[in-house]
Amino acid sequence: MHFLIQLSGKLLHLKKKSIAFIILAFILLSATIAFLLEPDTFHSWFNAFYWVMTTMATVGYGDYFAATVTGKVFTIFLYIFGIGLLSLVIGKVVEAMGEMQRRRGAGTLTFHGQHHVVLINWSRKTQAAVDEILCYDRECKVVIIDENGRHPLEAMEQVHFISGDAASDDILLKANIGSARAAIVFSDTRIDEASLSDGKSLLIASSIERIAPQVHTTVEIMQEKNIKNFKHVQVNEFVLSHDAISRLAVRSALQEGNSEVITQLLSREHGDDIYEIPRRSGWTTYGEAFQDLLRQGATLLSDRGDLGINRKLDRPIPADARLYIVADEATYRRIKES
Repeated sequence: MHFLIQLSGKLLHLKKKSIAFIILAFILLSATIAFLLEPDTFHSWFNAFYWVMTTMATVGYGDYFAATVTGKVFTIFLYIFGIGLLSLVIGKVVEAMGEMQRRRGAGTLTFHGQHHVVLINWSRKTQAAVDEILCYDRECKVVIIDENGRHPLEAMEQVHFISGDAASDDILLKANIGSARAAIVFSDTRIDEASLSDGKSLLIASSIERIAPQVHTTVEIMQEKNIKNFKHVQVNEFVLSHDAISRLAVRSALQEGNSEVITQLLSREHGDDIYEIPRRSGWTTYGEAFQDLLRQGATLLSDRGDLGINRKLDRPIPADARLYIVADEATYRRIKES
């Protein structure tokens, strides 16, 4: 018994590859011995292998069993050592799964997916962004980078967490930033000074643009005067945090219902939304596209950031145009599929 305890202790400290090799060798050797001991019982090496596997798994179908005393002694040996080895494997698998879950919660696992969205700095705004992304695309993978040491949304399998400083190359590479579809940098709510918060966001944005310039990067900015610095590092888009809230509040006060319209366009959960649609070969001018879309229940809103195309309906649509419409999801899908 003391020998078995010592043997088990040594096996537990072996590497997973070593344990796998030992168990595989044990099974193959046991099948060979069983066949050599009772060739008339098993008829082939594969049948002996099958019997060893069912015995070690404690299934015991009874279609094969040892008939000789030597074979029965070997069966007892297989019970003692084989089942113990199999239990060791199960224990290692459970241990590995537990370790994987622990590392996932601690944010130390590297993300290997593609076409994901990277969100940097955790806050209530980040939570809202996750909800909006999943509302837009249920299959989209989200990677959150934050210096907090615990996964903020551990129950959500589609959300991966990486703990660390997002300005560090190693952390951005762990998030597989080069294969991301977009990155959003939120201001760090743990920093009270707005200029310092923007400084940290600028450092993160410059790191992203240096490592993965092809990734569409959006940054939340606390002070409008800092926009010129972000333009210098070629950030794609900016969101003025306090400014956007103030403007929305003023519109709500002075133009009743204005904020409700904007709120609908900001979220896919409520009302109509803005969608990008491909240009059709039959559309020559903005007017033709506008009338065709109107008949289908959608309103042509803009070409990229140009909201004045309703005053340019007689102009031809450029080859590089990016057209956006306002419609509900059902209308958008019907237009896209037709």
